[in-house]
Amino acid sequence: MPASTKTLRRSLLVTSAALTSLALTAPAALAAPSPTPSASPSATPPAAMSTVGGARLGMPGTQVDLGTDAPVVPKDITARSWIVADAESGDVLAAHNAHWRLAPASTLKMLFADTVLPKFPATMTHKVTTADLAGVGAGSSMVGIKENETYTVRDLWLGVFLRSGNDAVHVLSSMNQGVANTVREMNEHAEELQALDTTVVSPDGYDAEGQVSSAYDLTLFARSGLQKKDFREYCATPRAAFPGETKKDKKGKSYRSTFEIQNTNRLLSGTDSDIPVYQGIAGVKNGNTTNAGATFTGVAERNGHVLLVTVMHPEKNEHNEVYKETAKLLDWGFTALGKVRPVGELVAPTNAQPSAQPGANASPGQAGGETGGAAGTGQAAASAPAVGGSSGMGIALGIAGGALVLLAGGVFLVNRRWPLPDLVRRRR
Repeated sequence: MPASTKTLRRSLLVTSAALTSLALTAPAALAAPSPTPSASPSATPPAAMSTVGGARLGMPGTQVDLGTDAPVVPKDITARSWIVADAESGDVLAAHNAHWRLAPASTLKMLFADTVLPKFPATMTHKVTTADLAGVGAGSSMVGIKENETYTVRDLWLGVFLRSGNDAVHVLSSMNQGVANTVREMNEHAEELQALDTTVVSPDGYDAEGQVSSAYDLTLFARSGLQKKDFREYCATPRAAFPGETKKDKKGKSYRSTFEIQNTNRLLSGTDSDIPVYQGIAGVKNGNTTNAGATFTGVAERNGHVLLVTVMHPEKNEHNEVYKETAKLLDWGFTALGKVRPVGELVAPTNAQPSAQPGANASPGQAGGETGGAAGTGQAAASAPAVGGSSGMGIALGIAGGALVLLAGGVFLVNRRWPLPDLVRRRR
């Protein structure tokens, strides 16, 4: 397909998605799209898919190139699509229908965060209005944001990452000139990342006609987002304190208490008895909707290696199956490192260039440099109060060597080294 035609087609998709998202500003009862047969994915992958990252990634079925003494891929993986990649080198160790376009659910919030997070400092406050919460879909996951209450940007991002709060997404979208503008920017950023399987309709990942992504694209979103220090710290926080409603005591004095929120990433929080905390886990995002089934992208470090695994829609209908299959693929990946030949790669953004000085020009809240802390607060997100004696500091991903990717002067700077020091020790 000629480049001009492809660009035009992509532009039309972005425009269509932005127009569709305007419906999300209507009352929830009108805006919440219900799944339709046409929106439900087929159980059979296309015969031909995108070849971004390599020809084998466009082939249906499992793609792996085993070397001597390499372990076989686990036989009991039932996900419609999955990928195992080296987060530092970008090598894809194995994949299964990597470019199959499926409903992404809340894993799409990784793209939302990677797009919007750099725009507002963590200490900025916002008083929530009725309009901010308009269009939140029926049955959405919520963190519990209340109208006429004031929250910091840090509060809102904790609501997005820990509780997958669609209410927090809509408030941040409202701050970002509205849902339609946010959808447009997310589609543009997806194109910059070469995530061409993705079409965004709703910024929170709520089921919507035509909204799709792929295991490959979700992995690109995670890799890009994790190169921002505040993104890493938010997604690695297992639990935190969240502001409640303002109330008055018997003397008429106003007060505001907090309540605990826990990360819905079971491999990180360990809140379910059948899913232990995965050693070395550091995020990033899970999701579950009618169309998408369960989806999850996880990052973990072991023996100095960092792997990204995305699993979409396991067919096996068991409790926490998406986490169980992710853990199996992570275990396989760490064992297979150096014993398999890559079957593809995670491509760099279209405007990427090597970073000569990692961490240089990193502005607060944008990149992986140690300056600025989480979202521009001047201190790590982990230092904020948390409930139950645990905080983000326990698993915050302080990356040695400074920034990996930063948006500075419109140029995407890339440092491919990606260590996560002391992660295993902190997560024991």
